[in-house]
Amino acid sequence: METESGYDPDLWRSLSEMGVVGLVVDEAQGGSGVGPVELEAVMEEVGAALLCSPLLASGVVAAELLKALGDKGVSERLLPEIAAGTSIATAVLTGDSGCWTEEGVTITGEIQDGGWQLSGDGSYVLHGQNADVLLVVANTDEGLAAFVAASSAEGVSIEALPTFDHTLRLAGISFDGVEADRIEASGSVWEAVRRAMDLALVALAGEQAGGAQKVLDFTVEYAKTRIQFGRQIGSFQAIKHMAANLLLETESAISAARHAASRLAQDSENRAEAVSLAAFACADAFVKTAADGIQMHGGIAFTWEHPAHLYLKRARADAQLFGTPAYHRERYLQELGA
Repeated sequence: METESGYDPDLWRSLSEMGVVGLVVDEAQGGSGVGPVELEAVMEEVGAALLCSPLLASGVVAAELLKALGDKGVSERLLPEIAAGTSIATAVLTGDSGCWTEEGVTITGEIQDGGWQLSGDGSYVLHGQNADVLLVVANTDEGLAAFVAASSAEGVSIEALPTFDHTLRLAGISFDGVEADRIEASGSVWEAVRRAMDLALVALAGEQAGGAQKVLDFTVEYAKTRIQFGRQIGSFQAIKHMAANLLLETESAISAARHAASRLAQDSENRAEAVSLAAFACADAFVKTAADGIQMHGGIAFTWEHPAHLYLKRARADAQLFGTPAYHRERYLQELGA
């Protein structure tokens, strides 16, 4: 996390060779060809390890967005390289408001000299500083459209954004008359974005559930071995109660994440409801578990050398990444028809 790129290239190559980077990419395009259930299981391990990588940006959001847009030519050109890890792609979907809705799209596309050009500022772009391929959703005279541009193209300006979580890389990207190729979407562009974001939320929920479980595991282990006042601190009633509450939080988060993955994989009618539920439940569970885990450790957890603070930072960052828990609660209620 302290390197300029924020990830380990050797590990990235290994994950690509194992098929992790191309999990949701079809086998015909060099991927593993699996779905949300398998992705969620992998993301639980990603959260437990606090993996620093462009996996969510490239292997999930960008890959799924390309699939959902349905441009066969663009997909056949980009997806094999994404699955192989030789190309890192990311999506520019929102501006400074970070609202992740259709109204939040801030880039504009215009035809100039017979070709498309992009202008405007995008923000909160996952691993934007590491990507070589930019998938951009922009407003045009014809409505929303999707484009692909090279990060090295003339007129592209990429600036790293400061993050509370040092394991996370976000960037702001400015476009000044950048030449881009339009992706010929087979349907609604925003529906394709929604599909990609639903998969991203399931992946993020798996990461949060896995991170919460890891924190609970090492916190309980610490409570069994830390001696205070001549006793293991785990024998104190207050610690027992906190641990029991965190067990409920982590088990509920895991259930919610796996349920959402299952509903999304089956393309069931209540998939949006299940995804929204997992989005806020897993975010809240990870934050609470990480925060209470620090309290249960005592002073040692406030030191830089102990990993507890890293999990809390990841938890708080994840809880804001694709919309706050309050936003997803509102979406959940809307899906219920409340």
